[in-house]
Amino acid sequence: MTELIERLQSAVGAAHVLVAAEDQAPYLRDWLGKYRGAAIAVVRPASTAEVSAVMAACAEARVAVVPQGGHTSLSGGATPDASGGAIVLSLARMNRIRALDPIGQTMVVDAGVVLAKVQEAAGAAGLLFPLSLGSEGSCTVGGNLAANAGGVAVLRYGVMRELTLGLEVVLPDGRIWDGLRALRKDNTGYALRDLFIGSEGTLGIITGAVLKLFPQPTARATAFVALADAAAALELLRLSRAHCGDRLTAFEFLTSATLDMILCQIPDARLPFTALPDAAVLIELSDISDEPALTARLETALAQAMAEGLASDAVVAQDGIQAKAFWRVRESVSEALVREGKALKHDVAVPVAEIADFVGVMDAAVGAALPGIRPMVFGHLGDGNLHYNLMRPLDISEDEFDGHGPRITRLVHDEITRRRGSISAEHGIGQLRTAEMPLCKPPLELELMRQLKRALDPHGLMNPGKLLPNV
Repeated sequence: MTELIERLQSAVGAAHVLVAAEDQAPYLRDWLGKYRGAAIAVVRPASTAEVSAVMAACAEARVAVVPQGGHTSLSGGATPDASGGAIVLSLARMNRIRALDPIGQTMVVDAGVVLAKVQEAAGAAGLLFPLSLGSEGSCTVGGNLAANAGGVAVLRYGVMRELTLGLEVVLPDGRIWDGLRALRKDNTGYALRDLFIGSEGTLGIITGAVLKLFPQPTARATAFVALADAAAALELLRLSRAHCGDRLTAFEFLTSATLDMILCQIPDARLPFTALPDAAVLIELSDISDEPALTARLETALAQAMAEGLASDAVVAQDGIQAKAFWRVRESVSEALVREGKALKHDVAVPVAEIADFVGVMDAAVGAALPGIRPMVFGHLGDGNLHYNLMRPLDISEDEFDGHGPRITRLVHDEITRRRGSISAEHGIGQLRTAEMPLCKPPLELELMRQLKRALDPHGLMNPGKLLPNV
């Protein structure tokens, strides 16, 4: 591998080809600590041309490449395997905002730009980039594109695929596809952009993107609503849409058990209710109208919900400080789960109308399969994405709980498949769920995906072991 290392050093500079174990270590384990791998080298290019040179060298040497952005994957999608036969290609140095067009409302960025930096640049221009994630201070645009990230504002603005107009991609052989077109309409053949979004780095390296921007909202209205269950939440969603239309930006659902866990584990989290509700929804509206009018619209919807018995209590934030406190509860879920202990995590999607039935069926099924298991259910109810997490029964050990994991996950995913849902709504397949793909995807669909993979990456060098099984 000496010749390859020399070519890589020539391409990006010796200081950015990391071969020492201590230098590589931060790049070889995933964010959750679940996966740990090895690599020939960690390579840190600073431009698309450098990525191209790296890919050409690796293609000639038949060496696999594992792309890495902010390293926040929840499915091991950016971590190499233990064979040590691949290089890790970190895009962290590709962090330029190339252009911002306030008239066309677009921004052209490097793939390594951190999401929060994109949000800040848009805000400085009086615009909005609406993707919002818990990891936005460290995740990057390239990773967001590779996983087709969602977040809390999908209900109004869509997932990353809908927020992107064009891409720049380095193919496995080093050629550069320049698809950085800031066009809202382009009916000239196959949408190549969409092949790479959500491909988890298995088809090429996304190095740049044209992102859509939106008018910056001048008014927000936020409310926490107490209700009985997911069925009541769905009715509240219907009512909120009828009153608020596309001003409805977020509609986040949390069960009583989830709320109780947050209150126990996060000292500064507070609910605005006198008693712990059976379930709750966090609603946010945004608009470019005046705030009193927007708040009045939300209050009208909530008054009807109370009158119809859908909600038992509702509190509208009186200012930005209280709204931030409401969001602190929702944004604390991941931290609370880590503190609570071992959990089986499922990032699933079902048709929105089936959410309540899915939760009821699954709670009964997992409870019968493993008495004492504790469902912690929360998520983006408005777009059908639930985080259906299951905590260890308190009377068994973590090792025993681990032994039940595959069987319990199979129950969840079988129900998802029966409902024509998805076993990965926004976290990606990575290496965590690869073995599940044949159980939830029809054979023809998998074969079409494999054909695309072979056409673009005939030697199987891109992010091996991720997304597609047996490739």
